[in-house]
Amino acid sequence: QVQLVESGGGLVQAGGSLRLSCAASGRTFSSYAMGWFRQAPGKEREFVASISRSAGSTYYADSAKGRFTISRDNAKNTVYLQMNSLKPEDTALYYCAARNGGYSDYAPTYNYWGQGTQVTVSS
Repeated sequence: QVQLVESGGGLVQAGGSLRLSCAASGRTFSSYAMGWFRQAPGKEREFVASISRSAGSTYYADSAKGRFTISRDNAKNTVYLQMNSLKPEDTALYYCAARNGGYSDYAPTYNYWGQGTQVTVSS
């Protein structure tokens, strides 16, 4: 069982930056690939970024490439999402998730989910 708690969301102006964190419970964090997803009001949940268990591989949605960076610190049981050059369309509830196996952009394959942290980007 893994429990995930996101933090770091908030209100930021367009062009600004935020760093999201996701702290995981348990001693098996390094055995899970991690992902970030987001859901805007009235829209489906969408993939943002994913990282392999060893942090050797990362994968991004086209909307995140060049602006967002996913990273993890297995010693701290934490995964991060650095978001730069934020746009109003990035406004959403951001979730972190954990899955067994390799990294993926497919939400149904993730086993554990956090409660989300709100990111609001004003124009």
